[in-house]
Amino acid sequence: MKIKLNKNTLTLLRIPFSFFLMPIFILAFSQSTNYDFFSALTSFLIIHLLVYPASNGYNSYVDRDETSIGGLEKPPMPTKELFYLTLAMDFVSIFLSVLLVSKLFALCILIYILASRAYSSRQIRLKKYPILGFLIVVIFQGAFTFLMSTIGITNSAFLFSNENKFILLACSLQIAGAYPLTQIYQHNADFKDGVTTLSYKLGYNGTFLFTAIMFGICNVFYFLYFHSINQQNHFYIIQAFFIPIVSFFTWWFYKTYKNNSEANFKNTMLMNKIAAICMNGCFITLTFLN
Repeated sequence: MKIKLNKNTLTLLRIPFSFFLMPIFILAFSQSTNYDFFSALTSFLIIHLLVYPASNGYNSYVDRDETSIGGLEKPPMPTKELFYLTLAMDFVSIFLSVLLVSKLFALCILIYILASRAYSSRQIRLKKYPILGFLIVVIFQGAFTFLMSTIGITNSAFLFSNENKFILLACSLQIAGAYPLTQIYQHNADFKDGVTTLSYKLGYNGTFLFTAIMFGICNVFYFLYFHSINQQNHFYIIQAFFIPIVSFFTWWFYKTYKNNSEANFKNTMLMNKIAAICMNGCFITLTFLN
């Protein structure tokens, strides 16, 4: 079958959206005591230019969104070629992982892809369950991505030391705080599609409070991690980068508390951009310091 890519198909891959998902990989790189440069670069490209876009595209193909989604205010309608393209990208990502990185990294990529498909697929549709869907995202975009990234960066197995357990928990809690906020403007569209998100269950104010609690606990595990490796100053560097995030979050919470219409696509994307810029900048700083 001949597949001719069009602009809408490429748009729905939402490749620029990978920027918002980069912090966990950069954090993993910053904390790697040894690394293989070729493996690190290759694994970064596989994850951010193949795996994440394919996941975005498959989700768009299944959902056929008529309202705003992450990174796209007015998404176009998907066609069958988007489905075939995502399958091809999945295959290529696994093939390149085996060929250029390692079989262990390829296995991690395969597990991530299967979890992502189970989350979106109409046959399984884990996303329609508020708690289970939330846990899948938190685990796989948080701790599992850190583990997968570290395996790709170091080209070796992951060591489950006490300090690494702290950083794994911190990663998942960071996603646990951020993810419900990304759903806050989609309550009606998700519910119409038969999806009951955790954010919908929590409500507007509840979502903000839940996020604040998750980030608070996340900070505890960041402290425990950096304290355990005698780099307490790095913990305080993270706090400095958190200031713009917390400031906008507080302002947005106040505006939404006064008027629920402030929980919209524009403010959500602005929150995502501020958080991504600050956290990417923070972990790049830690990389140079290490």
